[in-house]
Amino acid sequence: MDPAVISALSAVFGSVVGGSASIATAWFSQTTQARRESVRNEIQKREGLYGEFISECSKLVIDALDHTLSKPEVLVNVYALENRMRLTSSNAVVDAARAVIQRIVELYFGPNKTIDELRTLDLSSYDDPLKVFSDACRNELSALRY
Repeated sequence: MDPAVISALSAVFGSVVGGSASIATAWFSQTTQARRESVRNEIQKREGLYGEFISECSKLVIDALDHTLSKPEVLVNVYALENRMRLTSSNAVVDAARAVIQRIVELYFGPNKTIDELRTLDLSSYDDPLKVFSDACRNELSALRY
């Protein structure tokens, strides 16, 4: 074979290999970046949903300490949020949300706290019905990040 042809073929194959490597690197980078962005969006969506659930349930827990459940429609928002979680969240998070709602209903039908009992109630040591839910959410969001 002619050395000029070998040189030309080497140059062409070198360009093809170099170009292929650049294309593969760009494709890999774009795929990884798209996956990372998708996970970031999913985490933000779930954090918003979980935060909204925690906010609604916190209000209901405090309300349940000194009120009975006179209007069941006060629970509509937390039931709606629980069902929104069923669409995207793990079973552990949904089960924890269900347990929180059950605990809130129990608080509503339990004995009301008096003003003196509420004054002396240390909420930091109180049996927090949202702790299990918060822990389940943190575990799920941590698993999504990695």
